[in-house]
Amino acid sequence: MNLRINGQQHTLEKGVTINRLLTQLELQPERVVLELNHQILDMAESLNIELHENDQLEIIQFVGGG
Repeated sequence: MNLRINGQQHTLEKGVTINRLLTQLELQPERVVLELNHQILDMAESLNIELHENDQLEIIQFVGGG
């Protein structure tokens, strides 16, 4: 299955959920904001959303500093 993540084409296996993708990317859900197909997602409600062919996902990470 092909989809765009942060503007770059990626190939993933069918049936991948947002939670599984974040785990594969070693990202913590509480430290990112996601936009799927131009819609900002509520992370608490979206971890089990299954990604589909040609979806467009933007991942914005929060980075702490000091």
